[in-house]
Parts: sequence; structure tokens; C-alpha cells
Amino acid sequence: MINITLPDGAVRQYPSGTSALEVARSISEGLARKVLAANVNGEVWDATRPITTDATLKLLTWDDDGGKSTFWHSSAHLLAEALEALFPGTKFGIGPSIEKGFYYDIDTGDRQIGEEDLRAIEKKMAELAKNNEEYTRKSVSKQDALAYFTDKNDEYKLELIDGLKDGEITFYSQGNFTDLCRGPHIPHTGFIKAVKLTSIAGAYWRGDEKRKMLTRIYGVTFPNQKELDEYIVLMEEAKKRDHRKLGKELELFTFSEKVGMGLPLWLPKGAMLRERLQQFLQKAQIETGYLPVVTPHIGHKNLYVTSGHYEKYGKDSFQPIKTPQEGEEFFLKPMNCPHHCEIYKASPRSYKDLPLRLAEFGTVYRYEQHGELHGLTRVRGFTQDDAHLFCRPDQVKDEFKKVIDLVLYVFNSLSFTDFTAQVSLRDKEDRSKYIGTDENWNLAEEAIIEAAAEKGLKTVVEYGEAAFYGPKLDFMVKDAIGRKWQLGTIQVDYNLPERFDLTYVGEDNQKHRPVMIHRAPFGSLERFIAVLTEHCAGKFPVWLTPTQVKILPISDKFLDYAKNVSDVLKIADIRVEIDDRNEKIGKKIRDTELEKVPYMLVLGEKEVNEGQVAVRRQGKGDVGTMPTADFVKLITEEIVNKTF
Repeated sequence: MINITLPDGAVRQYPSGTSALEVARSISEGLARKVLAANVNGEVWDATRPITTDATLKLLTWDDDGGKSTFWHSSAHLLAEALEALFPGTKFGIGPSIEKGFYYDIDTGDRQIGEEDLRAIEKKMAELAKNNEEYTRKSVSKQDALAYFTDKNDEYKLELIDGLKDGEITFYSQGNFTDLCRGPHIPHTGFIKAVKLTSIAGAYWRGDEKRKMLTRIYGVTFPNQKELDEYIVLMEEAKKRDHRKLGKELELFTFSEKVGMGLPLWLPKGAMLRERLQQFLQKAQIETGYLPVVTPHIGHKNLYVTSGHYEKYGKDSFQPIKTPQEGEEFFLKPMNCPHHCEIYKASPRSYKDLPLRLAEFGTVYRYEQHGELHGLTRVRGFTQDDAHLFCRPDQVKDEFKKVIDLVLYVFNSLSFTDFTAQVSLRDKEDRSKYIGTDENWNLAEEAIIEAAAEKGLKTVVEYGEAAFYGPKLDFMVKDAIGRKWQLGTIQVDYNLPERFDLTYVGEDNQKHRPVMIHRAPFGSLERFIAVLTEHCAGKFPVWLTPTQVKILPISDKFLDYAKNVSDVLKIADIRVEIDDRNEKIGKKIRDTELEKVPYMLVLGEKEVNEGQVAVRRQGKGDVGTMPTADFVKLITEEIVNKTF
């Protein structure tokens, strides 16, 4: 017999070899019908996989992230089965679940699959799902695995198998399809009731631009049609909110092939938006003791060798800049932290000087592959709202908590109220990706976990997501239509101070090592603006938007009054434009609505005679007629209070 511990602490005994699904049936047949997978001792398993030792068990349904992920990974296998049936000879790369759905990378040889094929593939998937075929797991020797995919002439699976060890290879089968996979999977295909293939893209095999371009098919599935219908409505809304579309319509930014892929050009309105965000954060930083610094866009190779960035990211960086001096190489700056370490080191430091908080809106450059570039969310040149805090070990937790307060202030000011703090720790097994001692890592991880708990944050722990030099707290924000984004980040680092030999003189007159805290509430201005644009559908809060008020005179004879009103608003530091086009007032109002300008002031004979303005609020219509001074008071209060 084995002991199974359930989430409520109850312990039940079952014969060795009992599956999670059988445990569910022993509790309730209704529960068993909902079980998609199981968390066994911290790992997600097939619900049908035998449990042979004492274990903690959580049954996973559609309501759990692990259940959804398993559901979508199984759907990727269903997609592959449909493709193999419709297009014999298809070769398969990888088919993981993603945050919302799944994809599969495939090679169909000379046969090109396009958007027009997706409906037929969906139909085949739905047909196969109705067969209620079980997903079965089988351990396979490396020799047999190689033989199987050699017969299928699938070089992609053969390459994957080549990187695996004998004894750790498993196949999964459902219906007539078998795939190399470590799982887990749902019990059978019948759970999949609604299918939507969403798009087709190109993807280099294993993300290598020198390898073959495969076809990537994206899809999403649900346990009922109602949820799929709701998802489709949400995706239509997402298209309307796409920051690339709105960025063009609102004249915020553009890209140029001549300048280079992934290098955004900020137009005047976009530059104003950036500047307002910078001023907003700079003001908050000054009030909390940060000191501004500026560092170059390039750095000597030795700087990044010392920091460890060259070893970890050198191959993925832009090629080095060689100077006429033999052997001298510079790199476009991939990170600001090494430069800030050198600023710290420029002067002797005492324990009385700490914490030292250095802040910079520093532009960095990283070589992202062509296929991974996406609007402002994935670029090659971006500006981080970066700061590095150098503090004594006894100050780490308090400083970390103060940074959390700053991040929360930013989020609240911009109506990001639904978020989770992700504690990103080292991989439990593979420590080769990280630098530094276990002792320092343990101290850093403990400080983050305690600080987050003391601030009452809702947290999740993710292993393998730490930076190479230290653990971090990542803020996973849910936007207005339910999508998750990683924005702000705070990191504790005991390693760079050692690598740069940073010291301070303590009360004992001896040299000690400071601890670094890296933080970026926005993450990067580019990504933050992209997410904010989609979150508010381009309707930025009044304090932030490039044009706060547009004055709409009904005819040219009211232009002088419009200019007088404009001057009053400008004196009050309100950003205002006059629409002096020879157009009807209805068109001016419609165009201003499309430009997402928060306030319109309509001026006609009545307003001129009474010395007033007719106020319209974007998306809401008429607010009423009032003296200009009253409008200035109204909008100023909204700006000061940073209401959304």
C-alpha cells in the first residue's frame, strides 16, 4: 500500500500502482470526469500513470494552469495526427503548449500549407477527437526510438532523440499517431470539444537562422464551444488593440528597413509619451533617494568579460566593434549594470554612503532573430528604466521592499491592478547556467521570498527563470482583456559585486562586499508602452497622453477665440491643439475620437458670446458648457490625481 496526501492534508491509502484518475474515482465519479492531469510530488503527470510510492497529489482540471497546459499539449498531438492523415509524409519538429493554446512546427516538403487549409485541418481534428482515443505512454530504448523515426524518415525527431539518454525516452500514442514526447497528456481525445487554428507562421528549426524554415501552425482548443466563442470575441478585441496598429494610427512610432529591423523610430507624439513616462518615474525616484547617471552606448569587451555577460550572451550579441588599435574590441551595450558597477567603483565607499541608488534610462542592444521580432514587445534596441542599488547585507530586505512599493506605485498609476509576483529561482537540477556560490544564491532567494511575503504579494514560484547572476521577482501583469505580460522586475545579486571587486569600509574599518539590487519597474519603455497601449486600447490617461485637448471651432470666424482658449490652457501646462481645418464639426469630432484625444472643446457663437467652452469627453460625449477656467480646474484635477 502507498500513502497519498491530498491538498487538504488528508492521507489515503491505495495499492501501489494506483493512478491519479483512480484516486479521483474513489472520491467522486463527477470529479474523475473532470480530471485532465495530476501534480504528483511537484511534477505534472498523466492522470492514468501508475503511482508506485508515497506521494503528494493534486488533481488538475481545466481550472488549473497545469490542466490547461496538458490539455493544449495533447491538442498539439491531435493536430499532428490530423496533419499526418491529411498530408502523409509530414515531418514533425516540436509541438508544445504555450500560454494560450499550442503550436506545432512541421515540414511538409514541397506541399505548402496555407491559411486556406486550416478549416479542413480543424474539421479533421474535431472528427478524430470524437473517437475518444486514449493517450498512452510507453518507455522506449534509444535504439528502438531511432529505428522508429528512421523508418519515418523524420530527421527532426532523430536529432531530438540523439540528444537524449537511453532510459529517459518515452513515446505517446493516440489513434494512429505516435510521437516522441515526455508528456504529460490528458486521458483521451474526447475532452477536446472545440478547435480553432489561429494562424500560420515560419519558424527556424530549433530557433537557428541557419537551419531550415519550418511551418508553425498555432491553435487553441477548449472543453466546450461556449469558451471558444468567447475566446474568438476576445481575439477580435485584441486585434483592435494591437499596439502595432494603434501605434501607426496614433502616430507614435514606425520602423524602417534602412535603419534596421527591430530598431523603432519614435515619432513626435510617441516621443512625448516616452518623455512623460520618464518624467513620471524620475520624479518618483528623486523623491525616494535615487541619483541619476548616464553611461555610454558601448563598452569595452573586457567589461562584459568581467561581468559574465560575454560568456553567457556573447554569441547572441551584435558583432564586436573593432577599432584601429589592434586587439581592441567594443560591444554595443547589452546591459547597464556593468557600467553602474564601474561608477560605484570610481570613488571609495563607506557604510555611511549606503544604500547608493543609481538610476538611468539606458538604451541597450541585443541581437534578436528576425522571426522573433514583434512590434515594440521584441526589439533589438530598447531603453530600460534601470537602477542599481548598492547596499549592505543588512539593508537588502528593506531596500527590496521599497522597490516593491515603487513598482506598485507605477502599476496603480497606470491601472495595472491585476498581477502576480513571480519568484524566479534557479533550475533545481542544471546549475551550469548560473554564476556564484550556493551560499550567496540562498541568501538572495531568501531575501526575495521574505520581502514579497512581508509586502503581502500574491506570488508563484518558477524554477529555472532566474537571471544568470541572481534570483528575481518578476511582475506578471494581466491586461484589460485577460492576457498576461511580464513587466517590472527586481533582482538580488551577490555575484557582480564580487566579479567587479566592489567594496565599502564598514564600521569596523574593514572592507566589506556590498549587495546589488537590479530593478526596472517598466522593464523597458518599448515593451511597457506596447502593453499599456493595448491595455487601454490607445486611450491613454489624461496626464500621459501626448495631446490632452483638441479645440474644435465650428467655423473660421471662431479661430481667434480658439487661440485665446488655447493660450489659457497652455499657461496651465495643458497640451492642446486647434483643429483649424475647413471641415464640418461632425467630421472634426469623429476624427478626434479616432485620435483618442481625451477632451474636445467645441466652440461656436454661443460659446464665444458667453465666454465659455462646450466640453466633450472621448468616448462619453457631451460633458456640458462651462467657463474656460472651470475646464482648466476639471482637467488639472484629473491630471494631478492621475485618474485613468
